[in-house]
Amino acid sequence: MKEVASDLEILGILQRDCRTPLETVARMIGKSLEETSAAIERLQAESIIKRYGATIDWEKIGIEKVVSFIDVKVQPAREVGFDAIAMRIARFPEVRSVWLVSGGSDLRIQVEADSLRSLGNFVAEKIATIDGVTGTMTQFIMRKYKEDHVMYNEPETDERLIVSP
Repeated sequence: MKEVASDLEILGILQRDCRTPLETVARMIGKSLEETSAAIERLQAESIIKRYGATIDWEKIGIEKVVSFIDVKVQPAREVGFDAIAMRIARFPEVRSVWLVSGGSDLRIQVEADSLRSLGNFVAEKIATIDGVTGTMTQFIMRKYKEDHVMYNEPETDERLIVSP
């Protein structure tokens, strides 16, 4: 049980900032450097930690990306349900994520494209033409406020000391 608790602590620390030094993680969970390193290696080997990444604000360097969510209605295939269509959609390079969801649609996909035109072509030529897809509804991200636990466009705080006469 203690191993699970420290695994959860490690995962939480790395999810917030995957660049946290190993020594810091070990100190935060109260384990030795060797124990912490072995736990992280095990979590990677068991594919619990899928990959490490960075959250990037592309707009700050002048790169515009069109990010959208596409809700897809599907007629599930016999014996494989939604899985076959979901896995086919997941293989497209434009697709960032695919989820089976409840509600008015069956799948929700997150897509990233260079322009509205390329996104429209992707939906019309690649998604809508898949056997079993019966409908789509696309929603565009207009402004990001928070992504992957990171706030965007927070006002900078003035940390200068107040000087009074």
